[in-house]
Amino acid sequence: MQAITVQDRDAAVSGLDLSELPHPHAAENDVIVEVHAAGFTPGELDWPSTWTDRAGRDRTPSVPGHELSGVVTELGYGTTGLTVGQRVFGLTDWTRNGSLAQYTAVEARNLTPLPADVDHVTAAALPISGLTAWQALFDHARLITGQSVLIHGAAGGVGSIAVQLAREAGARVIGTGRAGDRDTALGLGADTFVDLQAEKLDDIGQVDVVFDVIGGEILERSTALVRPGGTLVTIAEPVTVHPRDGRAVFFVVEPDRARLADLAQRLRDGRLKPIIGAVRPLTEAASAFMPGKRTPGKTIIFVTED
Repeated sequence: MQAITVQDRDAAVSGLDLSELPHPHAAENDVIVEVHAAGFTPGELDWPSTWTDRAGRDRTPSVPGHELSGVVTELGYGTTGLTVGQRVFGLTDWTRNGSLAQYTAVEARNLTPLPADVDHVTAAALPISGLTAWQALFDHARLITGQSVLIHGAAGGVGSIAVQLAREAGARVIGTGRAGDRDTALGLGADTFVDLQAEKLDDIGQVDVVFDVIGGEILERSTALVRPGGTLVTIAEPVTVHPRDGRAVFFVVEPDRARLADLAQRLRDGRLKPIIGAVRPLTEAASAFMPGKRTPGKTIIFVTED
């Protein structure tokens, strides 16, 4: 089968290749998924789990990408809850070969059935962005109706989902980004937008929740915006500066089958819409990682015809 692989950590993005790999094996409680569409995170080539397994052993050549939508083609021993031929979407394990391949092995518990009226490209844009946004806002920040939330990167893959979820929850939403993101963020339901390149972040005033996807100086400056009892949540980097009278949380998204099913239902109801920036074939997946022109939303890799 064809897959995107990496072998040389020092080569980074330039080391991505389209390779031929053996068909994956379904271990106990696994399923083999024929991947129809896949998502990736540009920074994952810096993650230790891309290069080593849980025991710290080298596992190259490894396949990046951790979001997928496709069809189950094989069940491992003891696997329950899914059937061969079923449409599914979800997350692959961080320390195993991922989704930028024609076939991949996934723990069944990390997948949920995909409704027939949701296409694979849209579904592949949802697992990391959707689960990250939900877990940040509601599991970690405990956002409730009537509170205010500042969402950095409001037009990006994660931020755009967070804006929609927070708006539906009845929160007052302030989005940030570049000037060109303003219409997108406001169109998704943000009440206010701040251009981080031209407007002062400090003018926002204090909020109940800050959700950061940027890190660095923006993360540090955001701590002063958290009102007493509030929460700053980030996925960018471990927190070194904390709000004076609030909480700070850094987390990595976790698979959640039930929540994925809920997010899929929101898609079907028209209450949630991932922003897909570009759709490229597997043969162009390596170039999709390359730094270059900024594309709003999430890039999806198209792998197999439905």
